[in-house]
Parts: sequence; C-alpha cells; structure tokens
Amino acid sequence: MKLSTKGRYGVTLMVDLAMYQGEGPISLKSIAEREELSEHYLEQLIAPLRNAGLVRSIRGAYGGYVLAKTPQEITVGDIIRVLEGPITIVEDPEDELTYLWEKIRDAINQVLDSVTLADVAERKKSGGDNFMFYI
Repeated sequence: MKLSTKGRYGVTLMVDLAMYQGEGPISLKSIAEREELSEHYLEQLIAPLRNAGLVRSIRGAYGGYVLAKTPQEITVGDIIRVLEGPITIVEDPEDELTYLWEKIRDAINQVLDSVTLADVAERKKSGGDNFMFYI
C-alpha cells in the first residue's frame, strides 16, 4: 500500500492540530509554515476532514481550525479513510491468493485503527524517529 500526499499531509495536518490543541483555533497558514507544506494544498484537505466531523472551523479574525474530538478519539485510520478512501488490495477474481490479500488488508486496517493522533503527537513531541514511520 502506498499513501498519497493527501493521506500523508492530512495526517501531518491533524497531528499539528493535536499538538496545539487547547491553544485556540489554528490557522492553516501557521500549520503550513510549521510543517513546510503548501497552504493551498492544506485548504483542499481540510474540507473533507471537516465534513467527516474530525475538525471544526472557527470563523473570525482569530479563527482557524480545532479538532472536533480529542486526539485519543481520532485514529490515523479515520484520517486515511476520509482522504484516501477505504483500504483495499487490488483484487483479481482469478487470483488463488484472495485469502492472503484479505489478511493483509485487515492487518493494515488494524494498525491504522490502533494508532491515535495522541500517540503520533506524543512521539513527535518527544523527538522520536520521523513520526510518519510510526504509522
């Protein structure tokens, strides 16, 4: 499985929101600067995350975005499925290894659903390895 930039940047965006939770709404501009990402690209990612109920937007001069749930309640799998769609393995009806591919898909889903934003944010704060390798 290969994550596109949508999935990777989406997780990065959400981890940034988790790390600064409680400090008020966070602008996409500040996230883009901290994470060295395109603000325009983040604008494209935030809408589906908001529509899925993972983030809330706050309007006004000091507006921005906040997590709609606690970092412990949002998994990496939640984010990936919103931005990338369901995790699937290419299926071939004539493939005799369908059972194997289903087991691999299930294992990937289990890992993605067992890692929360809180887990990834804590690892990033502690200066662990590149946090994206954690997922």
